[in-house]
Amino acid sequence: MTRDHGYARYRLDGCRCYTCAFARSLYDENRDRAMAYGTWQPWVDAEPVRIHIRFLQSCEMGLRAIAAAAPCDRKRLQGVLHGRPERGTGPQEKVRPALAAAVLAVEPTLENLAPSTLLNPLGTRRRAHALVAVGWPQQHLAAHIDMDPGNFGQMLAREHVIARRALAVREMYDELWRADPVNHGATEGGINRARAYAADRGWAPPGAWDDDTIDEPAAYPDWTGKCGTPEGFWAHRYIAAPVCPPCRAAFNAHGRKRRPAS
Repeated sequence: MTRDHGYARYRLDGCRCYTCAFARSLYDENRDRAMAYGTWQPWVDAEPVRIHIRFLQSCEMGLRAIAAAAPCDRKRLQGVLHGRPERGTGPQEKVRPALAAAVLAVEPTLENLAPSTLLNPLGTRRRAHALVAVGWPQQHLAAHIDMDPGNFGQMLAREHVIARRALAVREMYDELWRADPVNHGATEGGINRARAYAADRGWAPPGAWDDDTIDEPAAYPDWTGKCGTPEGFWAHRYIAAPVCPPCRAAFNAHGRKRRPAS
């Protein structure tokens, strides 16, 4: 691996060019100042870094993906987790502050996951269904992310979706949920059929979903702005939308409270 010119290349590769020498001089100056003020901290505890790496792995991020997001050398992460068996060493007890800060800043977002990582398809399915509910024909959605309509439908029906497709659908949703399908080539007939298809299946439109919870399995769409309350039950009836479980539960609980004790 060829390192960029700087302090690491000065120390590890012996490069003595102006850029590397200046970086070494700047490092020494900052170190001496920190030591004078009592703030010099060349090492920090590796345990929080190790815990965070394991958390990221539990979210389907491999070491290669974590290293790319940090960014750092994958072998440094292996050293934190397992040590260097070839040297007879166990997991590192200390790491450099810069490495700790870089790894702890990594989050298991779609952008950071490996493209082929298998994910729960629920959020992807909800986003696609919401676009259909406001008139986007599925063949237009498939074309938007360069998929065949048949494959697009199969993707939404599967038990898992790969991260690359989930990211593509999320970006499409962010772009199209407020757009007019007519301006993208959809016909009135196609729009009406899409809306009717979604209505028959009880698919919620984008306005019913909260971006912060749309991927959560326990989340329900808020069709009325009052979902989860007794008033939400009647609001569903007023707009002729399916009564969601939170509204039905709230309505039933309210009814039980009003009944006189026997």
